[in-house]
Amino acid sequence: MLLRNPINPKASIFKLLFNDYSHFIAIPESCKTTTQFKQLHSQIIIQGLEPNPTIQKKLLLSWSSRLNGDIGYAYKLFVKMPEPDVVVWNNMIKGFSRVGCVKEGVRLYLNMLKKGVTPDGHTFPFLLSGLKPDCGKKLHCHVVKFGLGSNLYVQNGLVQMYSLCGLMDMAHLARMYFDDMQVRDRISWTIMIDGYLRADCFNESLDLFRAMQNAGMIPDEFTMVSVLTACAHLGALEIGEWVKTYIDKNKIKNDVVVGNALIDMYFKCGCCEKAQKVFHEMRQRDKFTWTAMVVGLANNGQGEDAIKVFFQMQDMSIQPDEITYLGVLSACNHSGMIEQAKDFFSKMRSDHRIEPSLAHYGCMVDLLGRAGLVKEAYEMIRNMPVNPNSIVWGALLSASRLHNDESMAELAAKKILELEPDNGAVYALLCNIYAACERWEDLREVRKEMVDVAAKKIPGCSLIDVNGVTYEFVCRDKSHLQSEEIYRKLEELAQESTFARHLPSELLFEAG
Repeated sequence: MLLRNPINPKASIFKLLFNDYSHFIAIPESCKTTTQFKQLHSQIIIQGLEPNPTIQKKLLLSWSSRLNGDIGYAYKLFVKMPEPDVVVWNNMIKGFSRVGCVKEGVRLYLNMLKKGVTPDGHTFPFLLSGLKPDCGKKLHCHVVKFGLGSNLYVQNGLVQMYSLCGLMDMAHLARMYFDDMQVRDRISWTIMIDGYLRADCFNESLDLFRAMQNAGMIPDEFTMVSVLTACAHLGALEIGEWVKTYIDKNKIKNDVVVGNALIDMYFKCGCCEKAQKVFHEMRQRDKFTWTAMVVGLANNGQGEDAIKVFFQMQDMSIQPDEITYLGVLSACNHSGMIEQAKDFFSKMRSDHRIEPSLAHYGCMVDLLGRAGLVKEAYEMIRNMPVNPNSIVWGALLSASRLHNDESMAELAAKKILELEPDNGAVYALLCNIYAACERWEDLREVRKEMVDVAAKKIPGCSLIDVNGVTYEFVCRDKSHLQSEEIYRKLEELAQESTFARHLPSELLFEAG
């Protein structure tokens, strides 16, 4: 039979091995290691079977499907193929996308068009991921040109592309496209919820999750992680608790990522005991779990407990990263452990080869400044290997004001204004410094500069969770439909607090 067939018999045998016999159906896929796969490839070359298109395609698709597959090796297989079809092109684009080589993926796509191969619904989703909106919009035109605008996978890719950049206007553009979709699956909803999250539109994330519920769409663990993260940023404990109950009740996969999100949510809502309970109940923990515990305990003022967890983490042979060390330094800051902080700061490099970032330096400056070591904090800034940003100078400014070091406060304030010339809050602080020293001429000069640059102070905001809905207010906010009633009630509460001899702070009214 093989002799009657014009196809090379050796190639036909391999085709049978690859496709017809159940125990040989996935020979390339059954290779557990890279070495085994390359040994198989070597045998194919030795037998003179590599030029066969069927075998070439099988090898390439098998190799590119591996998450740790070397894209360079896959590309060598690819360039040997005389006429790769759209499936092969798609797999190569997907491979480059996985390793973050977005430009290479686009180049490959353009070459595919030059070769006369028409893209399909699997071409664009991976091509769009990681693209900036400017380039993505051009590919959006190609989607329309090739009649793929109604393909669900392509639509999801477009929504993701527009929302991943983390800009509010792009998130709203993604929402417009999302609303125009005739059919949406769970991935569509989750992508859009996560897109709002990346643009810091946390209320919109929760609103969309409610709409998802009303549409009868069942969320998965990825949806829940995004919702829990939004709750964490808003301090929306009631909704976060509901999400946890929903996860347990509906048996949604409660993996390590969901557990980490729950820990983060509870800590940011100030529920340390509940966060620790989740931690102890987790069957599996990763580096991010331990880091969430260290950072969460530190931010809630439990510095000593955070340090204990840090040591436990190392006892479990879990290597800390730069975020873990931020939590450790913050823990030392909250607990006034100056010498320990210096030791940890040094061990970042010596023990774990982590170069301190601006955030680590800022934490150390804040710690030293709070302890009254303002001059030492300034020396640390001077000796930094990178240029300090406004956050680092802001830490020095706060410490200088706390310890009445007017000259250092003036220096720090001026450094911040060099970096942020329209920072109205710092201008106001500098005015207060000059007023306290009765330096009226300097005060007038600063006020003039403030007017010239049109500096504005960013208003503070207050958040309140009522019946599962989080409301946000800024100073003198009249945007809410019931604003008159709200201010009337606030006035009543102010009077009651006065009667109870709890004098209200002016700052409270300014924030409300």
